[in-house]
Amino acid sequence: MEELLEILKELHADVDYDTCETLVDDRIIDSFDIISIVAEVDDRLDVAIPAEEIIPENFNSAKALWALIERLEND
Repeated sequence: MEELLEILKELHADVDYDTCETLVDDRIIDSFDIISIVAEVDDRLDVAIPAEEIIPENFNSAKALWALIERLEND
């Protein structure tokens, strides 16, 4: 989770990722940020996020994104 938080903080250091659950809904992150997150997760964590998983629910919070990463690691 720490590596994911580092990735997110590199995009927007001013966001409290521990409590924010509306990253997409409140337009804190946009489609370009999501592309960057997907690429960084693949590079740093060696987890490929398929296109069908790129939905707002999976990117609305760090917790949701981490749950997605863990699920994909176990598949």
